[in-house]
Parts: sequence; structure tokens; C-alpha cells
Amino acid sequence: MNRILLSAFLLLFTVTAGAQQRYAMVIHGGAGTILRSQMTPEKEKAYTAALQKALQAGYAILKKGGSSVDAVEAAVRVMEDSPLFNAGKGAVFTADGKNELDAAIMDGRTLSAGAVAGVTVIRNPVTAARAVMERSKHVMLIGKGAEQFAKEAGLEIVDPSYFYTEERWRALQRAKALDSTATQLDHADTTKKGAVNRDHKFGTVGAVARDKQGNLAAATSTGGMTNKKFGRVGDAPVIGAGTYANNETCAISCTGWGEYFIRLSVAKTVSDLIEYKGLTLKAAADELIMKKVPALGGDGGLIAIDKEGNIAMPFNTAGMYRGTVTEDGKVEIRIYKD
Repeated sequence: MNRILLSAFLLLFTVTAGAQQRYAMVIHGGAGTILRSQMTPEKEKAYTAALQKALQAGYAILKKGGSSVDAVEAAVRVMEDSPLFNAGKGAVFTADGKNELDAAIMDGRTLSAGAVAGVTVIRNPVTAARAVMERSKHVMLIGKGAEQFAKEAGLEIVDPSYFYTEERWRALQRAKALDSTATQLDHADTTKKGAVNRDHKFGTVGAVARDKQGNLAAATSTGGMTNKKFGRVGDAPVIGAGTYANNETCAISCTGWGEYFIRLSVAKTVSDLIEYKGLTLKAAADELIMKKVPALGGDGGLIAIDKEGNIAMPFNTAGMYRGTVTEDGKVEIRIYKD
């Protein structure tokens, strides 16, 4: 009898330990009209390399037993430092010719969260968002106040010219030439008549992770919309809309037409469907991205990981820059729908 009990205990311990060791990370670099026919081999290689670098930055932390919060911040920082993505260095320009950045981060273990919006001199907004989460009593800081906070926190401050890229500047000029009142997201499809009035490509970046301790975290960062006016802020820094993490359910980072994601509280709603309706991660994510968001007229996608380590990456556009890395070190990077 004692042997049976001992065997049962060892089996339970093995299963539990295995579950705690299961760690993984998912990242995205935007969803929208991303077509193989419009992508050069050189550019595809560059995007793949950038996504792989971000995954490796997060995986190195998870592999050593580091926290999911550290991992998602590290992965997003890599993408913020790349001019390929609409976040940090590659941010798009507002109607005033400025780069206004938004970011958020959330710890699924404590439900602590931090966000910044409309900042112009903080090199890595995701790190500023984390500082808000850990070093203040607030969740979101904006504009000059957020920048002052970042300076006092010792974060890297840069001249606004750091964010200038010729490609993004030309995109602003095209948007203004086509329609001075329109807003356009990163790499919008302007091949169709009137396309500038609709958001066809979303350049937000994000990461979600589950660490060895079973803790979840999510982070999102963006430069917003080309030619945006009036201090517009999308869903990325809004906790529950574009970013959310809860150890009891899942961690989510969204990319899409922000106004619709805010109206539907997309990230939190996915979590709620899991918690209160018992849906699987895939079913809950599909309910929002494949049904609710397009029903209102919006589009985009999300990445998610649940408390068991299951992954979902739904999107209702032609493509989404995305990648995963699991505890065995296996990296998968995909761009197109097929």
C-alpha cells in the first residue's frame, strides 16, 4: 500500500513539475495587408531575422528561470529598436510630423500594470510602462508627465530625431497627399481607391509569455497611426483593450484598428470568456477576432498564451508578423495567412 501511495505521489509530483516547467513566448509585429506577392526576399529575410532576435531575447530569460515580465519587456525592446516595426525607432509620424509612442505591460501574477501614451523622447516606451507599474501608484501616464517620470526614473531619453526614418516620413507625405483628413496605419494598402481612409496594416508590436513558475505577462508597444491628430491614442496602452494578463486565464497582446479593440475591450473579454464561460483559449480568441471585431467593421489580430501554455494567434487580415518559441527552444516564425 505504501508503495502504491509513493508511486502515486511521485507521478503527481512529476506531472506538476512538468507543468511548472512548461514555458513559452509568442510575439507579433503587426497584422494587415501583408502579401507574399508584395514582399521582397530581402525584406522578408529582414523581418524574419528581427522577429527571431526578439524571440531569442525573451527565450534566454525564460530558459534561465527568469520572469515572464522580464521576457516580454526584453522581446518588445528588441522590436522597438528596429526600424522595421511601428514602435520605438520605426514609429510612424503624426499629422504634426512627430512620433508619439504608446506602450503597456501587465503582470499576470499580481494583475499589476503600467502604461504610457503620447510620449516623444523615451527610447523604449515598454520600459517606461514597466517603470509606471513598479515605481508609481498609477497605471497610465501620458505626454510630458510620462516623460518627466521616465527622466526621474533614470530611463534612456533621446532627441525626437532618433525616431525619424525616411520610410515613415514618406508614408506621412503620401497620406497627406491622398487625403489631408485621413489617418493611416503602418504600411496601409493604398493600391485601392479610397484605401487611405481604412486601416489595412497594423504595426503594433507585442509579446506574451509563460515562465517556468507558471506566471503570465503581456506587453504591447506602438507608434499609432500615420497622420493621426489631436493626441489620438489606440488600444495598445489601454489595459483590457490591447493588453492584458491574468495567471488564472491568459496573457494577450493585440494589434489592429484600435478604436474597435477599445470598444470591445478585446483582451479582457477573451480572458472573461475563458474564466466565466469555460471557453478554450482558441475559441475565446476566435470569438473576438473572427466574429466580434469584424462585425463592428474593425480588423486585426492578437497573440495569446493561457495558464497551461497553450498558444493562439488569430487574425482576420491577409497576414500578421508572428513567432513562437517553446521550452525546447523550437522557434517558428510566420508572416502570411497560408
